[in-house]
Amino acid sequence: MRAASSPAINKDDPEERQRMDLPDSVVISEEGPREGFQIEPGPIATADKIALIDALSACGLRRIQIASFVNPKHVPGWADAEAVIEGFTARKGVEYSALWFNESGLKRALAFKHKLTLAGFISLSASEPFAIRNLNRDRAGQIEAMRKYVRVHREAGVPIAKIIVMAAFGCNFAGDISPAEVVATVSDALAIAREAGVEVRDVALADSMGWATPRRVAAAVSAVRDRWDDLRIALHLHDTRGQGIACAYEGLRLGVTAFDAAVAGLGGCPFAGQPGAPGNIATEELALLCEEMGISTGLNIEALIEAGRLAERIVGHRLPSAALRSGTLAAFRRRGA
Repeated sequence: MRAASSPAINKDDPEERQRMDLPDSVVISEEGPREGFQIEPGPIATADKIALIDALSACGLRRIQIASFVNPKHVPGWADAEAVIEGFTARKGVEYSALWFNESGLKRALAFKHKLTLAGFISLSASEPFAIRNLNRDRAGQIEAMRKYVRVHREAGVPIAKIIVMAAFGCNFAGDISPAEVVATVSDALAIAREAGVEVRDVALADSMGWATPRRVAAAVSAVRDRWDDLRIALHLHDTRGQGIACAYEGLRLGVTAFDAAVAGLGGCPFAGQPGAPGNIATEELALLCEEMGISTGLNIEALIEAGRLAERIVGHRLPSAALRSGTLAAFRRRGA
């Protein structure tokens, strides 16, 4: 059930007419379970991970990333990936996905093709120092690794769904990242796709370390669109410095219709060098922003808030989302009715 929406748009009002330039609807992909549980000190019980995934499945989400097939020595929070995927209850109409970075992870994922929507991606960092810190690869090493990654996925019959540009707005290790560097990174990724005979039209610009501001978002999105007007741009925003929702609004103003988010603001990049910083923008806060602006998300925001409160109980500490404490505006409207 979808939460109550805001009053209808008045097309005769100048401000409302300006709003009509915003998208009519957006797709919010939920990454809280995967991204959140990889960074929590834990241990988080397998049953608790499953409980959160099942709660999120009832919130109207169309896409949920639920686990990582990664080396448990590096990311111990996902040592139980197989058990979680076996245990959750898939809901009709929801695409469940997982993350992996190499052939070993792909083989583990293939065992669950009956429950997961399997797709790979071409992931490159616009910051070479971050790639070295994150994956121990310079630019040439990233490109070569992605060539192999795409080849392995093609051989396994797994599609390459999108390009991900990490550190698209700035980097704790390299500083400012220019729009030209973002364009160069997208160009590298498209060249890898062409080499392999793969067509990719979706590009996610990721704020891996919380450097995004509305101005940076506008500059990067505009630069990519100016070069390739046929690409669909998504935003993966972190709230490290409290700019996440402002950046999401700027994305909406620019007509971006796809966003990644995490319930209650779970997550964060474990290689960013800022332990304890807030993670992704909170799904319920982004959904609230959209719905109050007349942009449909298809999400039950009150159910998302309850799922966020469940996430807080599971991790055992306060999570960043203000909506968990304040609730929705729709709830106040009902009280006044």
